[in-house]
Amino acid sequence: MFVLNPQSGTPIYRQLIAQITRLIAGGQLAVGTELPSVRELAELHTVNPMTISKAYALLEAEGLLERQRGKPMRVAARRRNQAPLTQRLQQLEREVSELVLAARQLEVGKKELLALVGEQWEKNNA
Repeated sequence: MFVLNPQSGTPIYRQLIAQITRLIAGGQLAVGTELPSVRELAELHTVNPMTISKAYALLEAEGLLERQRGKPMRVAARRRNQAPLTQRLQQLEREVSELVLAARQLEVGKKELLALVGEQWEKNNA
């Protein structure tokens, strides 16, 4: 469900927050969808449970997730299933800008970069 990269410069909890936020905005995580438990997700990705707990707590504080005693964390009911396309694109804008900058610094052309993005798109949709 989530892809966490310990070698990334981005802290694990931030990676998790970004992915959950995108999945909710994109409609892949619908209202009421139960998320894996802290322990389950920590064991699956071999990370400290406090890392997962921190991400869940921050998402709960933002109103994206809700917790009920004795039940798993789930997508908050007050959220719509899918944010408008413009809002979803805004969430990607910074990452795309950083990707383009990195490609230019590495002297990778637009055509090659778009081909790489296309390959990754297909790989992640398999």
